Amino acid sequence: MKVSIILPTLNEEEGIGKTIDSINLEYFKKKGWDYEIVIVDGGSKDKTREIAESKGAKVIIEPRRGYGRAYKTGIPKLTGDIIVTGDADATYPFDKIHEYVELLLRENLDFITTNRFANLKHGSMSIKHRFGNLVLSITLRLLFLVNIKDSQSGMWIFRREVLDKITPLEYFNDGMPFSEEIKIEMFTNKEIKAREIPSELRVREGKVKLQSFRDGWRNLKFLFKKRVTPQWISP
Repeated sequence: MKVSIILPTLNEEEGIGKTIDSINLEYFKKKGWDYEIVIVDGGSKDKTREIAESKGAKVIIEPRRGYGRAYKTGIPKLTGDIIVTGDADATYPFDKIHEYVELLLRENLDFITTNRFANLKHGSMSIKHRFGNLVLSITLRLLFLVNIKDSQSGMWIFRREVLDKITPLEYFNDGMPFSEEIKIEMFTNKEIKAREIPSELRVREGKVKLQSFRDGWRNLKFLFKKRVTPQWISP
C-alpha cells in the first residue's frame, strides 16, 4: 500500500519543513507502507520549494493560482492508494496522519474529513474566522443535509479509487470552495462511506493568507450556486 501526502503551497518557508518533519515516517516503514510527499506550489518567492525538496518532497509547479487549482493539478499525478491532504503551515496534525490512515482501513471507510473545532489550540483561529466557519458549516448542513461540523477543514484522508465515484475534479472550483465541494460530493454519494472525525488546529507558522470576509463570501455564494446547479452526468 502507498500513501500520497499532498500539500498546496505559496510562500510557506516557515511551515513546510515543520509540517513534513512531523509526519511519522518510522510508523510508515514499520507497517510496510510506501509513501510520497508532493507539494503543488503556486509560485513561491521564498525558499518553500527548496526546503520541501530537501525533505524528500516532489515539487509540482502550478502557476495558476487557487487552492482548488492546486489540488486539481496535483491529485491526478499522485501514485498512492490513499491520499492525505492538508496545509503546509504546520496547523494540521500531520504527526497523527498514520492514525487516521489506520482508522480509514480499520473501519473500511472511503473518505475522512477532520473537525478542527474539536481541539482548537489557543491563537489558532480568530473570532471572526470562527464565526465565518460556523455560518458556512450551518449553511452546508441545511442546503445539503450533510452532518459535519467543520465544512472548511483542509485535512482529508481518502482512497484514491473513490474519485471515480464523484464529479471529475476538473469540474470543481479553483478556489477555496474546493474544500466544501469535495465534502458535499463525498457525503451525499450513497456509494461512499464518509465520516468526520475529531482533530485539532495549531497556531500557524508564517503569515495568514486567508482573506476572511472575501473568501467567506465566495464560499457562501458557492454553496447556494452548487445547490441549484445540476449534477455532472457522465457522457
